Amino acid sequence: MSETKIKFELEKENKNSVRYKEIPKDGMPPILGSIYVQKWYAGNSKYLEVTVNKLD
Repeated sequence: MSETKIKFELEKENKNSVRYKEIPKDGMPPILGSIYVQKWYAGNSKYLEVTVNKLD
């Protein structure tokens, strides 16, 4: 199993959700790109971190 932590920064607020843009590691392309998180969870967070596990 391989685990990767991906950091995101606030990009745009919509009516009920917030879009976060991935901060790619130096010289690497984005893994997920942008993600949408519901406002009730995101709150006022400027940054998020998501952990992705490959299960093969």
